[in-house]
Amino acid sequence: MQEIIIDDEFKFLLPPLDKTTYTWLEENILQHGCREPLVLWEGILIDGHNRYEISTKHDVPFKTVSMEFDSREDVIIWIISTQVSRRNLTPTQLSFFRGLHYITDKKVHGDIDRVASNSARAHSELLGDFGNTAIRLAEEYNVSSATIKRDAQAAAGIIAIGKTSPEAKRSILSEKTRISRKRLRELSTAPDKNIIEVAKEIDNGIFGKTESSTASPDDELLLLERDFKKLTTDFRQEMQELIRNRDINALKATLKSYVAATEDIIEGIV
Repeated sequence: MQEIIIDDEFKFLLPPLDKTTYTWLEENILQHGCREPLVLWEGILIDGHNRYEISTKHDVPFKTVSMEFDSREDVIIWIISTQVSRRNLTPTQLSFFRGLHYITDKKVHGDIDRVASNSARAHSELLGDFGNTAIRLAEEYNVSSATIKRDAQAAAGIIAIGKTSPEAKRSILSEKTRISRKRLRELSTAPDKNIIEVAKEIDNGIFGKTESSTASPDDELLLLERDFKKLTTDFRQEMQELIRNRDINALKATLKSYVAATEDIIEGIV
């Protein structure tokens, strides 16, 4: 049987199947064989981890197909796009994938200052192509550009937690651990000691319990009122300007952003 490399980073991007779905897939492969080829990049498995695991476990033959990419970042973007189009993801997983797509895309094109330094025209063209990553991804995922940027900050928080504890990261993405995207965004720039503390609390099953027992309901209501009042004021001002300019596309994007921001405020309540 062909030797295949398993890359932990790539594998982790694939949401695990629930027990029922995995059992169905296993029975299907045992009965009909592994009919869909596994996808490889330079010998590394990038799609079909469950099929590969089941096939090797039962000595079922399988086929492979190789794809070419310029970099690991391009592979990650391909995996993200494939998973988003294929699976019913949880809201947290979908947000994470959108944010990771943004982060990865910026890595691919983030060094444009060092490209074509002797050609102002080439440099300008690169900025034009990649300077609006959030807008481009917002159109692809049918959300606002502000949502994409918030997703990226939350994804960075999840990645930071994952470096300390992969199990804590899995718990967040599977939504076994409930943590607001607002908190995740805060953790994206928090000191290492804070991230380690949160990861330990998640691993021990106590995350949020201490906070909820000490938080004052009145204080939370006051914070909620403050945040929502500011959001509503800013939204009304922006809406009035867009209506005067009759900018329908920008109006739609602003409405999406308002909905996402409202959800963030709700999620921030302990």
